[in-house]
Amino acid sequence: MKKRFAYEIKRPKKDKKLPVVLSQEEVSRILSSVANLKHRLILMLIYSADLRVSEVVKLKPEDIDTERRLIHIKGAKGRKDRYMMLSEVVMETIRRYLKEYGHSKWLFPSQDKKKHITTRTVEKIFSNACRKANIKKNATVHSLRHSFATHLLESGTDLRYIQELLGHKSSKTTEIYTHVSNENIGKIKSPLDSLQISGGENE
Repeated sequence: MKKRFAYEIKRPKKDKKLPVVLSQEEVSRILSSVANLKHRLILMLIYSADLRVSEVVKLKPEDIDTERRLIHIKGAKGRKDRYMMLSEVVMETIRRYLKEYGHSKWLFPSQDKKKHITTRTVEKIFSNACRKANIKKNATVHSLRHSFATHLLESGTDLRYIQELLGHKSSKTTEIYTHVSNENIGKIKSPLDSLQISGGENE
């Protein structure tokens, strides 16, 4: 039998595209363009607490710890729970929201109260907000997460803290890994608290 030779074929490297990052002024315009309180709170939470769309839609009222100023995210990426800081602005908005919409199983229920809203609905909310705010960048909901990390870094937050907040395992992503306690996370000020947001009435 003839010997078969296996040749190592190197896969072409994928282009490393930089994420779309919104400026603080652009984030402010996006949030200000959303008149519906429920929709605005969803986008506020994504930006202020670095939430994935799949995480924000599954939030429950009991996940919001106002005493410790933390958000308990259950079953995050990698099936691990994590905590994120609760913005003072978001905390007040949640109080208004619950007073107006009432409590249910999910923080953001769909028309069927037994179910939460879909990720597609959130994507539409963000897309409409960008259109109203006249955002020209090719931004997606995920751009709010990239912007969150960038704005924290620009404000002087330790890169190691940011790595923990983002849930990065590899040191290649954010250089040096270190553990950040829930106490430290609760003390970090969300970039949302430094924005000027106008409006806020329901449509």
